[in-house]
Amino acid sequence: MAAFALIALGMVLTPGPNMIYLVSRSITQGWRAGAVSLVGVAAGFVFYMVAAAVGLTALALAVPFLYEAIKWAGAAYLLYLAWQAVKPGGATPFEARNLAPDRPVRLFAMGFLTNLLNPKIAVLYLSLLPQFVDPGKGDVLLQNILLGSIQIGVSVSVNMLIVVFAGAIAAFLARRPLWLRVQCYLMGLVLAGLAVRLATDRR
Repeated sequence: MAAFALIALGMVLTPGPNMIYLVSRSITQGWRAGAVSLVGVAAGFVFYMVAAAVGLTALALAVPFLYEAIKWAGAAYLLYLAWQAVKPGGATPFEARNLAPDRPVRLFAMGFLTNLLNPKIAVLYLSLLPQFVDPGKGDVLLQNILLGSIQIGVSVSVNMLIVVFAGAIAAFLARRPLWLRVQCYLMGLVLAGLAVRLATDRR
């Protein structure tokens, strides 16, 4: 559980659609709007957790070709994210986009859809989570739910801090270009490491 929690932490700290959307929304419309968006993101996590628990993961493991396709696609996507973080002129999530103000229902829906269409989360639940499930250590369904709950708890906690302090973090990094590059390289290193681990693991 501790190892999976560390991987979940590494994933939530890497740049991706969720972080970019939450930071942008928090800076342009305030932390409350970011918090509502985060509830939608959390709902997307719950969807993936339930899907994995009720058998999508088992299906992927039962069909070798499907599992290999998911594994290599996931590794390639993580390497792509790593390159996006470290390439010259690469974007950082704290360079926010301008977003028009929206009502709470739309904020929730956008957060949910952003997470639902986030390949990084699909990789986490379909490729990484099954590596931590051991049928010899109890009910597989309960293990999936427990691990998924750990991931959701870690992600929501970190993202809430990001939502609350998004403006301050963005201003801090804008005044310190070196720190901004260090942050990007650290994220790129973590992503590349996860990609290598995923690509080299056996079914």
